[in-house]
Amino acid sequence: MRDKRAFGENFTIIETQSNLMEPTATLIEAVGDRYVVVTPPNTTLSTDELDHSFDLPYQRAPHPRYNGKGDIPAWEMIKHSVNIHRGCFGGCSFCTISAHQGKFINSRSERSILAEVERVTRMPDFKGYLSDVGAPSANMYRMGGRDRELCRKCHRPSCLHPKMCPNLDNDHRPLLALYEKIRAVKGVKKAFVGSGIRYDLFDESPYLDTVVKYHTSGRLKVAPEHTEDAVLKLMRKPPFALFERLTADFQRICRREGLPYQLIPYFISSHPGCTERDMRSLSEKVLGKLHFNLEQVQDLTPTPMTLSSVMFYTGENPYTHEKVYVARSQEEKRRQKSYFFNEKPTGNPTVPERRTTARQERAPKNYRPNGDRTSAPRPRKGEDPRAIPGIKRKR
Repeated sequence: MRDKRAFGENFTIIETQSNLMEPTATLIEAVGDRYVVVTPPNTTLSTDELDHSFDLPYQRAPHPRYNGKGDIPAWEMIKHSVNIHRGCFGGCSFCTISAHQGKFINSRSERSILAEVERVTRMPDFKGYLSDVGAPSANMYRMGGRDRELCRKCHRPSCLHPKMCPNLDNDHRPLLALYEKIRAVKGVKKAFVGSGIRYDLFDESPYLDTVVKYHTSGRLKVAPEHTEDAVLKLMRKPPFALFERLTADFQRICRREGLPYQLIPYFISSHPGCTERDMRSLSEKVLGKLHFNLEQVQDLTPTPMTLSSVMFYTGENPYTHEKVYVARSQEEKRRQKSYFFNEKPTGNPTVPERRTTARQERAPKNYRPNGDRTSAPRPRKGEDPRAIPGIKRKR
């Protein structure tokens, strides 16, 4: 690309416009002898408009052309689930939800949601278990700004980062009341929350207690994504201390209720700004201090329309123009990912061990890969390897 700085600045304009409550600007850019015209996004639907969409007589079945071709994994996962709202105000750097659903929450009415739950209970293969009562984020139902006039002026991409907006109403009571009504629907044995929970959104309500006791299938999913403040800042994620507090609260509830449940955290390696030293710190805190055996991990895959991808491509934060270290080579990425499984990478580190500013960090130009290794987790002393996900017995 001729001008990466201009590419980054273009992204900031698109992201800002997509997160406005009432966008009005039409963007026009000359391309040769033609023009690219981007019209303003639609405003957020009202509850009545959203209900009308969800209340249509859908078949709740795959297209007939798939008949006789076996199970469809994506359909099996969602066929007994219910979506309670659209939109997400988390603003995570690597996520596109706000780009195609918006930052402002658009919630369905209780009537519409309960009517869909009753339709699900009448499906021939329904056994009493709703796989998910959720949304892009599980616990944003009916949330938004207390003063909507302030929201109309807001240009922030996230209502939670760098800290929760003081205008945000994060009352969980409407959601807890909805959960209670869903539990009371005839034919529902369990209504699980399978969507990711934003624990940085918790208020003083017994939300976590309720979800653990009544709406967890045995595994509760959350996404701290990393442990180091510099990386979390670039991800637009909360401090790791909040995840440590959640872990303690979750374990306390499980002990009190006699529940053998697991907390399943998601983590990302090779995010822009993340060095090998950051991954070593993550391993020491998550695998060492908290004793997690990680399953839900991924190496960053740049996806269109995200801040993370812009930083990956340009090597800088488009909002501040600060240089950002990026692990691009397969060897750099393999080394970072190996820390998820308590493996010690071979060879020399790809960045200096001494922590410097993001502006100073650079990978050596002459670095030779040492070959790949398995990324399966290792069993602890005395632990049956068959009980560890990712370990296969030799035959």
